[in-house]
Amino acid sequence: MKLNFELKTLQLKETFSIAYGNYDTREALLVELSYLNCKGYGECVAIDYYHIDLKNFIFRLKELQSLIEKQNVTHPKDFFRFLSRLDLHPFLMSALDCAYWDLFGKLENKSFTELNYIPSGNLTESSITISVADIEDQIRKIEKSSWNRFKVKCKGLNTDNIEKLLRLNRNIALDSNASFTDQDCLWLQENEKIGQFSYLEQPRPIDQYKALRKEGFANWMADEDSQDLNSLEELLPYYKSVNIKLMKCGGLSPALEMIRKAKELGYKIMIGCMTESTVGISAGCILAGLADFADLDGANLISNDYASGNFVENGKIILSGEPGLGITLK
Repeated sequence: MKLNFELKTLQLKETFSIAYGNYDTREALLVELSYLNCKGYGECVAIDYYHIDLKNFIFRLKELQSLIEKQNVTHPKDFFRFLSRLDLHPFLMSALDCAYWDLFGKLENKSFTELNYIPSGNLTESSITISVADIEDQIRKIEKSSWNRFKVKCKGLNTDNIEKLLRLNRNIALDSNASFTDQDCLWLQENEKIGQFSYLEQPRPIDQYKALRKEGFANWMADEDSQDLNSLEELLPYYKSVNIKLMKCGGLSPALEMIRKAKELGYKIMIGCMTESTVGISAGCILAGLADFADLDGANLISNDYASGNFVENGKIILSGEPGLGITLK
């Protein structure tokens, strides 16, 4: 097996604003695993508030390259057990795990959904993200959009803006990126109208969720609070839903386990993304058959996508049905 990797710069179609800041580009690390005539692809991206430095990832890959290339091509579960012994950051582990699943499926001539018996019909629609802006600008974007579901970013709570969004009578979620206060959260979960929002994502900074009450009207969804399998039971009294992102939890292999456990505990599940190319989005799309919500618009937000595969069009998740994760580079 051969390992290759390359830094990429993803260009945003427009400046993207969230509570953490504004950005026009995202740096991505493309990972390629090849064997015989097949190539598998995975990706991770540099996210400031996760303190990701892709140069450190490249240094680590160079350290491990010969060890990775010596691995026999067996089932992805075996490869993930190998990865788990290397003390890798979950973002980097995700890129390698996804690349291996893509490679394995192509060698077996079977798609990931076939290999894992995942439903591929009647998939939930993805939302598209409306970045932080003046509320009238956000409303104009919603009204002009051909998508049906929206995730509106906000920085702090403005009750007038909440009322304006509710009057649109559209499928809208809120994502404050941890910018709500405890008092904001109490107001939201005690307000019956808030139940009209499909979910409210990561209202408070990490580990500051004790003011939340899952029995309230707000469908609180954990994002940064829910990093892996071990977080689920602790969060159960506070959150109704969890956002499972492949980079957060370490790839497709742990995501499958996390989804299984979350379902057992009664959570609603969203498959989410960061700003990613179709390499990353293809991996997320194949889990949509197991999810109640999807937020897989990452590749729709960039202007220089360098891959093709599974994709989202006006919110509709379209699976290619190709072997592996169905990823090819342009």
